[in-house]
Amino acid sequence: MPALPPKTLGFHHMLRLFLAGLAILCAYLTANAQEAGLQPILQEHQEIIAKSSRKTIGPAIDAIASSGLPQAQVMLETWAAKDVWMRKSDGLFFAGKKVEGRSYELTDFDTGEVVGIFEKSNLKQLKPNSGIRAMIGTALVQYQLTDPDRARRLAALQSIQRDPERALLEPLRASIADEADADLKAHKQRLERLLTIGYDEDTAARVAAIEQMSDDLGVDVRGALNPLIATTRQAAPELPSNVNIAAVLEPGSSDLTRDEAYDLLVTGNLAPPRLSRDDIRTALAANIDGGRVGDIPLAQLNTDETRARAYVTLAEARVVPALVTEADINTALAEHVFIDTYTEPSPEVTAAAVQALEQIELKVGLNQTLDLTLDAISLASIYFLAAIGLAITFGVMGVINMAHGEFIMMGAYTGYVVQQFIPDHTLSIIVAIPMAFAVTFAMGVAMERLVIRWLYARPLETLLATFGISIALQQLAKNIFGTQARPLTAPGWLDGAWVLNDVVSISYIRIAIFVLATIFLGLFLYIMKRTRLGLEMRAVTQNPRMAGSMGINPGRVNMLTFGLGSGIAGIAGVAIGLFAKVTSDLGSDYIVQSFMTVVVGGVGNIWGALAGAGMIGFLQKGIEWMNPSNTLAAQTYMIIFIIIFIQFRPRGIIALKGRAAGD
Repeated sequence: MPALPPKTLGFHHMLRLFLAGLAILCAYLTANAQEAGLQPILQEHQEIIAKSSRKTIGPAIDAIASSGLPQAQVMLETWAAKDVWMRKSDGLFFAGKKVEGRSYELTDFDTGEVVGIFEKSNLKQLKPNSGIRAMIGTALVQYQLTDPDRARRLAALQSIQRDPERALLEPLRASIADEADADLKAHKQRLERLLTIGYDEDTAARVAAIEQMSDDLGVDVRGALNPLIATTRQAAPELPSNVNIAAVLEPGSSDLTRDEAYDLLVTGNLAPPRLSRDDIRTALAANIDGGRVGDIPLAQLNTDETRARAYVTLAEARVVPALVTEADINTALAEHVFIDTYTEPSPEVTAAAVQALEQIELKVGLNQTLDLTLDAISLASIYFLAAIGLAITFGVMGVINMAHGEFIMMGAYTGYVVQQFIPDHTLSIIVAIPMAFAVTFAMGVAMERLVIRWLYARPLETLLATFGISIALQQLAKNIFGTQARPLTAPGWLDGAWVLNDVVSISYIRIAIFVLATIFLGLFLYIMKRTRLGLEMRAVTQNPRMAGSMGINPGRVNMLTFGLGSGIAGIAGVAIGLFAKVTSDLGSDYIVQSFMTVVVGGVGNIWGALAGAGMIGFLQKGIEWMNPSNTLAAQTYMIIFIIIFIQFRPRGIIALKGRAAGD
């Protein structure tokens, strides 16, 4: 083999040296990588970790959480569970598990290997209090945001929503792109916008986020925007240039009185405080000399004027501080400016927040109006359902039935009894509606045949008789069912509410009652317009004598009419019982509103009852909105309004000609 040239030998020698050096460098880096881990970070903060004080523990938790090590999450979770132990001999921290007696098995956080079993006397347990556990929980959020378990990711988002922090913004942003769940991704994006508004360092990004969320009616959006426009009031010798000024105030205006302005000066040590009468008395008492104060005898110090004169004498002698006069106050106010300053330093952010809140406030007002309208329609449908039977009996027959509320109560109790035999709530309601109609129809027919028919054209006796029947039915219900409220459970599909946004919502039960009221409106109109019974009822309403001469039996029509009105009241009882307490007093809660609905709407007219229910429902909700803290006062105002209304329109909104109208 031929010998290599000297230059070639030198090159190979240099190559071997380079490879050897590279190997040594790799070995060194590997050794350092093996030595690096979580334990050095724990040792760096050993003292504050061992002390476990909420006031000082923050840097240690931040260092662990920001280390980027996968074992950091395990360590924080173990710490929160109070399973971290420090070995006293060397101050190292481990995960501990009790094995037997007072012995604990320690596991290294970095390697995951068991390092041995030690007696408790050689160890110190870390017991974080609730405050430290809350801080650990916040630090764990960044790991939980990307956890494979959906429930843990959701819990992390809920934790951020409860306690937002600046440090959580970047981990939240980083987790959005890889989020596979559409609902959680939307939740993350929304939270990212909210945290951007409050904590992002880029002003343009904050303004963009505010503008993006200005159409959102969520309470959390307003919660993020309101701190941005929070202001503090202060006084200064001149207008400062390094603050975000919200308004410049004029002393003596409606926004800032002279006294408030001067108090600001006193608070800022910009003017001497004013002295009260007690301060003057105390100063005079401390400077009594030979029965005199400032050359004025004590006996003459019985008025504010003489006390003020004595105090001025002392002030001139520099014994006490000088009094603050009106001239002093005017001078001090003229020499200073008074401003409201935003807590948020960026004018661009506060301007965007003010504009966004104005837009949101307008939309909230419109949605509150819609919500109030839905509540009023819901209440009107309840009153209409409760009053439709009374509109029939009172309008057609002219009978003041004070027991109408008890028919509502009987219908509710019928629904309760049906549910005792049919546990399926949907099926039980389907059965209870016709059953309640049958029971109360039969009771109404019996009441008309046994009592009412003998009292026609005698309204006072009818009122007293039906009032007595009302009391008897209430007592009978108490004897059978007791005084305790009975549950009438709605089907599961009626649970909850239809939520349009954070402002507008209406329960499914109230929607169902509205639908039921609409159905009965259509059914009643069909009976009145398309059936023989309806034709006979209208004939008897207009002219009972003429109807009798044409072969119609007024007594039979009255009986069926009273039964029909009572049966509808029973169905109303089932509907009302789904959201109201079912007791023997249930009917008394609706009898007054039922009569008001019929009288205001127009006696004997179904459209009048509908109009009356709508008027009373909207009126009551409107009064409650203006005075929400006093429902009883709202009902009182409503009754007064109705009394005044009847004075101007005694026949109601839609007057009916015929017997009920007195024609």
